[in-house]
Amino acid sequence: MRQNALLRSGKGLRIPKDVAIPGSARKKNAEASATPVATSQTADERDDHFVVRNGVRCAGVHLIVDVYEADHLDDLDHIERTLRRCVDAAGATLLHIHLHHFQPNGVSGVAVLAESHISIHTWPEAGYAALDVFMCGKADPDKCVPVLREAFGAKRIAVSELLRGQGA
Repeated sequence: MRQNALLRSGKGLRIPKDVAIPGSARKKNAEASATPVATSQTADERDDHFVVRNGVRCAGVHLIVDVYEADHLDDLDHIERTLRRCVDAAGATLLHIHLHHFQPNGVSGVAVLAESHISIHTWPEAGYAALDVFMCGKADPDKCVPVLREAFGAKRIAVSELLRGQGA
């Protein structure tokens, strides 16, 4: 059930009107395709979830996080708990988590958020993890960094920041 939750929700999907989605709230009549109403709202008045960071308006803040000399990088349950703690700390909305454990070791996965995502790829044998933390709206991706440092006992963390969608 967890794996197809996003598909069932129909959120963000472009699906032809004649395709039924089990369990969806899609209206099955002509009223569902009402003509959009023109609006005079400015970009600042719209609820488009864009953010302003250091005076720059952008679609979202994307942190590239490298975690070094870290522990628990092969523990699937620990990683899931950590991603959930990051989501809570950032004030984001969790939609779905999918993690994969590689053999003999390593984990890759993603927490899909209403505000975008957090992804993780680990190399336990090297004590290294690579994460992307991309968020828009009111979510604060910076709040994830101390959670990651503590959860993995990282001796060193490097963070790079990208402002996505500038000028959009």
